[in-house]
Amino acid sequence: MFARVSTYQGDPGRIDEGLEHARKNIVPRAQQLDGFRGLYYLIDRESGKALSITLWETEEALRATEEEANRLRHEGAQAYAASVESVERYEVALSP
Repeated sequence: MFARVSTYQGDPGRIDEGLEHARKNIVPRAQQLDGFRGLYYLIDRESGKALSITLWETEEALRATEEEANRLRHEGAQAYAASVESVERYEVALSP
């Protein structure tokens, strides 16, 4: 399994607005992508920092979704006045 980890910095007062947008618009579209295996969204309400972790069946699936992931990432960031600080890719080496 492989993971894409994106870091955001946004307006702490708009986190709930961003989460609602993600629930309604981002998650359903991500779930339709080939090889999608899961998504976690971690937030710090005080600072406005957030991390999204998407899980992919194979490295090929992760790479094949880069273009759509870029669109979804920037759309989601706009929903709470955030900037995308970084995007990294990892192999999941251990999972319970």
